Amino acid sequence: MKRSDYKPRVIDQKVEEYLSAFGALCIEGPKWCGKTWTSSYHCNSEFYLGDPAGNFQNRQLAEMSPALVLDGDKPRLIDEWQEVPPIWDAVRFKVDEIPQKGQFILTGSATPNHKGVLHSGAGRIAKLRMRPMSLYESGDSSGRISLRDLCGGNMEPVMTGEVGLTKLIELIIRGGWPGSLGLSLEQAALLPREYLNAVIDDDVFRMDGIRRDTFKMRLLLCSLARNESTTVSNKTLMKDIKAVDDEDVDSNTVSAYLDIFKRLFITDNQPPFSAGIRSSVRVKQAEKRHFADPSLACALLKATPAGLLNDLETLGFLFEALCERDLRIYAESFGANLYHYQDYKNQEIDAVVELPDGNWCAFEIKLGANQIDSAAANLLKIKQQIEEEPNGRPPCVLCALCGLANAAYVRPDGVFVVPITSLKN
Repeated sequence: MKRSDYKPRVIDQKVEEYLSAFGALCIEGPKWCGKTWTSSYHCNSEFYLGDPAGNFQNRQLAEMSPALVLDGDKPRLIDEWQEVPPIWDAVRFKVDEIPQKGQFILTGSATPNHKGVLHSGAGRIAKLRMRPMSLYESGDSSGRISLRDLCGGNMEPVMTGEVGLTKLIELIIRGGWPGSLGLSLEQAALLPREYLNAVIDDDVFRMDGIRRDTFKMRLLLCSLARNESTTVSNKTLMKDIKAVDDEDVDSNTVSAYLDIFKRLFITDNQPPFSAGIRSSVRVKQAEKRHFADPSLACALLKATPAGLLNDLETLGFLFEALCERDLRIYAESFGANLYHYQDYKNQEIDAVVELPDGNWCAFEIKLGANQIDSAAANLLKIKQQIEEEPNGRPPCVLCALCGLANAAYVRPDGVFVVPITSLKN
């Protein structure tokens, strides 16, 4: 439904593109990130499996006859399809039966077990990952600088204005949840806290009907929050839980719970970049740990503005998470992907944007403007080492992404400097 009060999302263009190419589209992502609202905007009829009307009549109808819920003007929205997994096969069959593009949009906030889903949907049902709002989508970035243009080496220097540290902290704690816009910080901070409670106390069981130890799940989530934006191993998470909470969690339990968090889109880890950029130095293959939104880590850490002002190290990791959330949203809008780089010489690049043509851009993320020189030096050093390799493929763009800088510009050494509050896709 073309809602007049709809706030545009970066993913909108991809949704239209996929609807024109596939019979159906599945939009996945964490609860409350705006999937239903966005999908509804692109659809002409709707069916809500979670509607409590008539003692959840919609769900009962879908369970009795999945094909019946597909009737309606196209594109048709089927919200939270994983509540009745056979709907997936019904949609796939309908798309086979009537070979038209853009018939359905499914939304899902959990990846169900494959039991009951007979067909992958390959070629019929495309998938898109949706995330909470970026700063540009929420209106907290001016959008003066385009990531796509920047990755092409094009950027006009511009003054972007002062942004205070307190404001950045508020954006991190509030997060990108559409329901938090316009609320006070105290009110907005309640949303990620209740989100986690709802997921752990209800959604985990509803996934497959298995009762799990929610106490240990919360311990693991707190450990992930303490290790936000790092590449810690499962073994380190176990040690952290033992050291901080004085509880034992075995390795199998940690692996199983991490898988559940991934399937519920609570976590959104950043994969390592290893596309042959170095010929003789081995690149580490550890993922960088992230929640779907930095506000979730804040909720688990019970972070407050005053507390983060007194703990700049933690604030730095949370700011990095905020920037990498936005970089991923912007990059995926034009077919690029987000990674991180870490080698066995302990050299790191916070974020790597790999473009569709195989070129890549290196980003160092720094909260303060006083850290720009060190960020640039690190980028230039790694670039030079890659250039000296026989088969090295250096980055085409180097950029320091900052929090407290007041301008976007190019340094004499060729490194771009961009405030996160001026970036868009």
